[in-house]
Amino acid sequence: MQFLSPGEIVLKTLVQLIPVWASLALLLTLSFVFRRRLGLYGHVVASGTGLAGLILVGFWLFAAIFANQIELFNPLAQIAELQHAAPGAIDPHSGLPYLFGGDKLARDVFGRVVAGARIVLIIAPLATLLALSVGIALGLPAGYFGGRIDATLSFLANLVLAFPIILLFYLLVSPGILETPIPYVLAAIFFAFPIVLFSIFFIAGYRARPAALAVRLALTFIAGGWLFATFVFNADPFGLIQVSPSTLNIFVAVALASGPGIFRIVRSLTLDIKTREYVFAAQTRGESPWYVMLWEILPNARGPLIVDGCLRIGYTTILLGALGYFGLGMPPESPNWGTMINESSRFMRIYVHPALPPALALMSFVLGLNLLADAIREESLRD
Repeated sequence: MQFLSPGEIVLKTLVQLIPVWASLALLLTLSFVFRRRLGLYGHVVASGTGLAGLILVGFWLFAAIFANQIELFNPLAQIAELQHAAPGAIDPHSGLPYLFGGDKLARDVFGRVVAGARIVLIIAPLATLLALSVGIALGLPAGYFGGRIDATLSFLANLVLAFPIILLFYLLVSPGILETPIPYVLAAIFFAFPIVLFSIFFIAGYRARPAALAVRLALTFIAGGWLFATFVFNADPFGLIQVSPSTLNIFVAVALASGPGIFRIVRSLTLDIKTREYVFAAQTRGESPWYVMLWEILPNARGPLIVDGCLRIGYTTILLGALGYFGLGMPPESPNWGTMINESSRFMRIYVHPALPPALALMSFVLGLNLLADAIREESLRD
């Protein structure tokens, strides 16, 4: 069997990633040229910490986008001769190399790491946004109205937080739960939150402009209805996304586990911001409570929420890896980074190369998110 030299492996890898390098260079160039017009993002890019985080996160973002162009082999394809092959092993049939070697099922590790980025970049941000919508929709009225509403919602949040988080994740993503309607009922509830939240947001802000309101509500119901049908009923009307029950359970688990924490943050921010003068001014003008909450309080709470969102995407990424490592969550054949580490851990003493790329990918992506969160926090405090 023929092999590439270490230098050839590095060179070939860099060449395969040309779409990523080009896109990343374009993003950084535009960010620096227009940074004075980009507000908070422009200040974040100008800092060393923010720039490092942007490079790491941007690398994996573009790797996910151009995954099909980067991969040399299908991440699920098996070539028997390349089982546990060392990095740089050349496929005798196609003449193409397994850049990072082969795993125990003779699949290309390089292609699976790149494909795993697409899974992470789809599930982690969407699941986090779902949890944010739940926390915001419940935290704003709890902090603004107080009284019984606050007491009831805070009790429910504390009830969920009191449940052992590991056991909660295990129950929600275990195969047995798929046979019950619980995940689908919870998914229907959670995916209704973004639709309701955006509808109230537009109604409160555009009630004096019926034409603009109608357009925004139509877009909200089209996009929200598409996501609702896709994730709750696995009936994508456009045929773009196929959602497995295990993937749906991950969304439910993240929303249920992260929602109460976000609720408490939003509630605390609302209790503080509602005492500001611009909130009193809006109330004096006769604005509705939901207008005050969504158009006055929420924009001024965006800094801490953006920081928390970045961190929670990292937590969700780690969660995906942990679930994959324990054989839960994504299907076994899925090129999930955690699943790859789990499959390689049994042969670590003999074959180290299949476990290192997914571990480094997971670490670098989460590190990039943490660096971005730190930079955003610093810039928010300056403002």
